[in-house]
Amino acid sequence: MTDKPLADRLALVTGASRGIGAATAKALGAAGAHVVLTARTPGGLEETEDAIHRTGGSATIAPLDLTETDSVARLGAAIADRWQALDILVLNAAALGTLGTVGSFDAKEFSRVMTLNVSAQAALIGSFDQMLRNSVQGRVIGLTTTPAREPRAYWGMYGASKAAFENLLLSYGAEVRHISAVRTALLNPGATRTAMRQRAYPGEDPATVKPPEDVAERIVSLLTDDFETGHYERLD
Repeated sequence: MTDKPLADRLALVTGASRGIGAATAKALGAAGAHVVLTARTPGGLEETEDAIHRTGGSATIAPLDLTETDSVARLGAAIADRWQALDILVLNAAALGTLGTVGSFDAKEFSRVMTLNVSAQAALIGSFDQMLRNSVQGRVIGLTTTPAREPRAYWGMYGASKAAFENLLLSYGAEVRHISAVRTALLNPGATRTAMRQRAYPGEDPATVKPPEDVAERIVSLLTDDFETGHYERLD
C-alpha cells in the first residue's frame, strides 16, 4: 500500500465544515484524493480546506444549502463540467431535529428534517449517478444512526428520516450493482464527539466518546480495503 492509497480519486463530502464530515474530508485529502467540500458554512469549509492544504492535499469548496431548490443540481452540473467521474461520495450532512414525542412533532420542522435527510440525499444520488458510474470504482458511503434500525422513544423524527435514508441508499446500491462498478455502504459511527451528539446528550462529557477522526479513519479504511454493496457496520 502506498502513502496515498486514494491518489487520483475525486471525492465529495457533504457536511464538511465540522465534525465527522470535516474529519473525513481531511483524511481523504491526506490519503491522496481531491476533495470537494460542501456545507452551508463558508468559514468552516475554508478551515477544512486550509487543513487539507497544510498536509499537502487538494480540495475545492462549494458552499450551499442542500435543501434549497435546485442547489444540488447546480452542484452536480458544476462538478461535471470540471471532472468526468466521481469516485467517492460521502453522504454525511444531516439534521437531528427536536427530540420529542411523535405526537408533538412540529410539521414544518419534520418537513425540514425529511428534506435534508432524505430528499436532498436522493437529489445527490441522482445528480451524481452518472459520474459515479463513470468511475472505475465508484463508492458511496452514507452515515446513519442506531435509531434508524432500533426505534427509540423521542427519537422518532431523526430515526424515521435515517431509516428512509438507509432504504434509499440500499435500494440505489441494488439497482446499480449488476450494471456498474458502483458500490454502496452504510456506516453507523456510534457515540462520537460532534455538535449533534452534544445537542442530543447535553450532560455528557465529550471526552468520554471517540473523536470524529476515528470515524474518518474507518471510512478511509473501507475505501482502501473495499466493500460489497449493502455493507453495514456500527463503530463501538
